[in-house]
Amino acid sequence: MGKKMTGIVNFRLLISVVNYCSAELVCSMLPTLLRQIDTDTDRIVIVDNQSPDSSVSVLKAFIKQNNYYEYVHLVESHKNGGFSYGNNLAIKTGKEIYNSAPEYVWLLNPDTFVQSKTLDALLTFMVSEPGAGIIGSRLESNDGTVQGSAFRFCSIWSELLSSLSIGILNKKFQSCLVTLPEMPDTSIECDWVAGASMFVRYKVFEDAGLMDETYFLYFEETDFCMQAKRAGWKCWYVPESRVVHYVGQSTGVVSGDVQRRRRPKYWFQSRQHYFKKNYGVIYTMLTDLAWGLGFSLLKLRYLIQRKKGTDPEYMLRDFWRNSIFLSWLDRI
Repeated sequence: MGKKMTGIVNFRLLISVVNYCSAELVCSMLPTLLRQIDTDTDRIVIVDNQSPDSSVSVLKAFIKQNNYYEYVHLVESHKNGGFSYGNNLAIKTGKEIYNSAPEYVWLLNPDTFVQSKTLDALLTFMVSEPGAGIIGSRLESNDGTVQGSAFRFCSIWSELLSSLSIGILNKKFQSCLVTLPEMPDTSIECDWVAGASMFVRYKVFEDAGLMDETYFLYFEETDFCMQAKRAGWKCWYVPESRVVHYVGQSTGVVSGDVQRRRRPKYWFQSRQHYFKKNYGVIYTMLTDLAWGLGFSLLKLRYLIQRKKGTDPEYMLRDFWRNSIFLSWLDRI
């Protein structure tokens, strides 16, 4: 979009924002973000993932009105390929139009608002920790409530515990859970961080590859952190970098959703792909059995207690239908 970009000396940072029907949020984010970057070395690439609304025209008008052409490039994707696809397209486009690879890539959700000095905190930590390949920010709700953004990798045990949802077991085996008991106030090394604000040393992409585009949404950042770890890079959570996250604005999928919205099919597909890719078919079968049986027991407990859960509507039925045992039926 706009005039042809030219290469920049010392391309330090490429910020990738993948938009889908969230143009107004992107427009609110850009001015604060631009105040933090170094306009001599940093650039922003926005990929619109074929939004069916007026996102493209709104973004074009906003960039033109504010004369952001030199620092912000808008890409109109020919398809909605999901989170991995959009970010990979932003990285490829940035390298092409600026004639070099950046030192860092910042994957930033459109439904975020960057607090002051967030970028400084990320850059400072990267310089101080040469082994750090990926950094996650402290994510907050609009009222300041801290959201989970640093996690452990999934396992059979985490699947069983999460599906059973028994407080005393979760407390006793907390180290097996994906979520931490609370987000720490100091930087910690972790397995993976939320993709809403993921700061990546570009060398990680060279060593581990771009994000897996098999994922449409969900589990892609977990998988990417797994590949980075296998390539020898560490993942860190840095709470000094604070980002407001208006969670679920684009997808509607929110943990503990009181509206109990049905989990989309691509969530189950991403989950299965993650386990099969990283642990194999047998392990995936065991994790599906662990979660499915555990959740069946939870539903039975709810029935006996005459209690209504907050799990997504039709979750048990949808899980078994999309499990490794039955998902093959879709191909018939």
